[in-house]
Amino acid sequence: MRLTIFNTPIISQLLSLTARLLMKICGWTIEGQKPTHRRFVMIGAPHTSNWDLMVLMGVALSMRTPIFWLGKSSLFRGPCGPVMRYLGGIPVHRERKNNLVGKAVSAFTCHDRFVLALSPEGTRTAVNQWRTGFWHIANQAKVPIIPAYADLSRKIAGTGSAYKTTGDMDKDIANLQAFYAPYLSNRLQEDPTPVTDTTTDAS
Repeated sequence: MRLTIFNTPIISQLLSLTARLLMKICGWTIEGQKPTHRRFVMIGAPHTSNWDLMVLMGVALSMRTPIFWLGKSSLFRGPCGPVMRYLGGIPVHRERKNNLVGKAVSAFTCHDRFVLALSPEGTRTAVNQWRTGFWHIANQAKVPIIPAYADLSRKIAGTGSAYKTTGDMDKDIANLQAFYAPYLSNRLQEDPTPVTDTTTDAS
């Protein structure tokens, strides 16, 4: 497992304390308990701002939960690349066929501890459907899904309980969307019927 902000000796502990302090100073409240599972898929919604990543990092550092996350390849260009990778980022070239689901499942198989954070919406633009790659990864790797949320208007962020997939994708996504209903407001509540695509794009 490569060195990241979450597993660098001493630095990770100091940054965890710093993250908690900064979140408090900025008026954020972190809800929920630190996940106890060593391997899981973390999903985050709603995805409405570039600040979502910073909030996610703040929550992960505060809870001492090491994560890896997928980001569009443009974020990793030039001098930003090493920084993004150190923050746990994994570049995704959306114009290519990457077999992201298969690679992610292999990562879970090869590591005793691995957390992959994904946005099921896949974009900051309002959507009426979720991408389904996260479900395929969790279901094939036989790891739980832990929902994380960030309400920028109320400055509340946190995590929910671990959700084990049942093998019924539509049912599982409907249950997860129900958890997010208070935070998705106008997005999914305008069309409460869970509509999923047939792709396995994990980004």
